Amino acid sequence: MTGTSPGNPSSEPATGVGSDTNSTASRAGGDGGGVAAAGGAGLNVDGGGLDVNVGASLDVDGMVADLEELVVCESFSSDLAAVARSAEVVAVMGARHLGIRPEFLVIDGVTHLRWTFGTPKVLLLGHHDTVWPMGTLATHPWSVVDGVARGPGVFDMKAGLVQTFHALAGLGSLDGVTLLVTGDEEVGSRTSAPLIQDTARGLAATFVMEASADGGALKTGRKGTAFYTVNVHGRAAHAGLEPEKGANAGIELAHQILAIAAIGAGATTVTPTLLSGGTAVNTVPGAATVAVDVRVAEVAEQERVETAMRSLRSVVPGTHLEIDGGPNRPPLESAMSAPLFAVAQKLAEGLGLAPLTSASVGGASDGNFTAGVGCPTLDGLGAVGGGAHADHEHVILSELPGRTALLRALVDAVR
Repeated sequence: MTGTSPGNPSSEPATGVGSDTNSTASRAGGDGGGVAAAGGAGLNVDGGGLDVNVGASLDVDGMVADLEELVVCESFSSDLAAVARSAEVVAVMGARHLGIRPEFLVIDGVTHLRWTFGTPKVLLLGHHDTVWPMGTLATHPWSVVDGVARGPGVFDMKAGLVQTFHALAGLGSLDGVTLLVTGDEEVGSRTSAPLIQDTARGLAATFVMEASADGGALKTGRKGTAFYTVNVHGRAAHAGLEPEKGANAGIELAHQILAIAAIGAGATTVTPTLLSGGTAVNTVPGAATVAVDVRVAEVAEQERVETAMRSLRSVVPGTHLEIDGGPNRPPLESAMSAPLFAVAQKLAEGLGLAPLTSASVGGASDGNFTAGVGCPTLDGLGAVGGGAHADHEHVILSELPGRTALLRALVDAVR
């Protein structure tokens, strides 16, 4: 189900570059590093003496032009043809900056891209799909006003892709770098999750180019997610003539909603959301359903909730339960980010950037998957702005150069 056709255009190199997607041609070289502890062996965390001039001027006008190019190519997750078109635009842009086209990995019709240079040591991770339906540009056009860029997907997370390409383009060597850009993050990463996990396993670090938290904070913790559907099976009957012959799935669902909500505790939220049941106003409901959203900060809590959900039992005689779903993403626990965040703080200081802040957030990302396979992960390195998935989505353009320089320094320090 995964792979690249030998005849796929992804095998074609950029002009003057060899066709092996695992080769960096003249850009190979450099040493590996490690992230066992901030400032540990192999890490350069003072912002100076790196293998790349992180303070070199960045082509801000070029970054803005690249951002426009990505935003005006709509890439609604559920439109696979649109995602494929977007992947080609991203691939061409990547080849322009990195000197080589990526692998095209099409899984169940979803197009993902991967660049690999030498022996992988560090993963840069992002996605090119968005939540915005096709045609959104008509009501939310690309614009730049007073240094603020707007348009569908500009913050989540096309600006992060632009930063990634420009950061890598300034490295003296790309050896040890893998860049993975997926096409289904906004719909749960159904096809890309195994790809992400396999790519990250055993690496020194993953840097997730999702947008920052409020005020530019890096994301050092993300809650894990689980999604359940509780189906109640009862017995329908005429509500006026013989209701006693029914088994009311609606009443049973009410019991279950209270029981489900009680599973949440502390930072763990267990929230009944979508409800449905019954067929007519004069009929005892023979079936009812509730969807459940779960967010947890620790793996142990995800396991506890899973056990509790599977232990639910019916209360109303004649009804029974069927429970579908389960864990979707493991949590990104702060312990998996702390050493990398300490490195980032030192580098930011050396670059003359404002002191970095961090945040733990309830929303999940593909960084949850990389942390789940034991890869140290730092998230939220993308754009500064706000309004993800909302009408006011925007990016503050003046923040692009500093964030790009920081990423460039992080990659060089860790690999």
